[in-house]
Amino acid sequence: MDKDQPDSRRQNGCILLAGPTASGKSALAIAIAEEFDGVIINADSMQVYDGLCVVTARPSAEEVASAPHRLYGVLDPADYCNAARWRDMALVEIEAARSAGKLPILVGGTGLYFDILTKGIAEVPDISDEVRGRLRELHKREGNAVIHARLREKDPKMAEKLNEGDSQRLLRALEVVEETGVPLGEWQKRAPTGDILEGPRLWLALTPDRDWLYERCDRRFDWMIDEGGALEEVAEFLKRDLDPALPAMKALGLPELAAVLVGKMTESAARERAKMLTRRYAKRQMTWVRNKMCEANRSSAQDLESLKGEFFPFIRRFLLTEAK
Repeated sequence: MDKDQPDSRRQNGCILLAGPTASGKSALAIAIAEEFDGVIINADSMQVYDGLCVVTARPSAEEVASAPHRLYGVLDPADYCNAARWRDMALVEIEAARSAGKLPILVGGTGLYFDILTKGIAEVPDISDEVRGRLRELHKREGNAVIHARLREKDPKMAEKLNEGDSQRLLRALEVVEETGVPLGEWQKRAPTGDILEGPRLWLALTPDRDWLYERCDRRFDWMIDEGGALEEVAEFLKRDLDPALPAMKALGLPELAAVLVGKMTESAARERAKMLTRRYAKRQMTWVRNKMCEANRSSAQDLESLKGEFFPFIRRFLLTEAK
């Protein structure tokens, strides 16, 4: 902790740390938390679920022990977490950190989560358990084609936009129109909620070299299988027989490793496909950071000490500046 900081330094400040998968966000967040007495709050849509620590690259037990971590593995994978639900949980954790005199550090690569806090999204009413359960049971029994056909009847515009293979978005659109009687597209046209994150915030963004990042993605997935126990973790996870359309079932690498375990894909093919999908995801995350985080302090450094050297001065100045 920096001893030169005034006692009021954390009354209402917040750090938002974003970057692509495998870029070193977790290690940097821990370093920031240790130096500035912070609490790390998860802003990753997959790491919020329990049961897939290795596959989703959640912080290890050793890392969690080194600094307070919140919203990691807090939801059952059979549950459904959208951006609005995460926002509500995150606001509670941010306030708890501030009340304890600690610095909230939101870290993740899910751009929508940062957007909903700082820009807002058009609100869609909650989906009842009855509607969600009925449609997910239908999907589990009949598959995507039936869901797509029903959506075509009730919301033809959205059905035309969505690919039949995109089960998660198909179900979301059908849930909304069946619950509310209003197509999802009409809800999305409504005014967003706006910035609801109170207090000053400091944006930090990791923008590493693409080739370096892709190599890190590849090596990490190899480690997950060779040393991390990813196949064993997935085998245990699949015993729950969850609906394939659930968000947790879309975790990078999970469908491919599941295919290995049931003999539908070789391990070699699964590795290559999962690596390719991870690289594509990292590319999309980089694009989001580049286009949406214009005000962020950025770094393309490739090691923790360099990142600390670049970012820590920004953080110290931020914490020493009086909030308006």
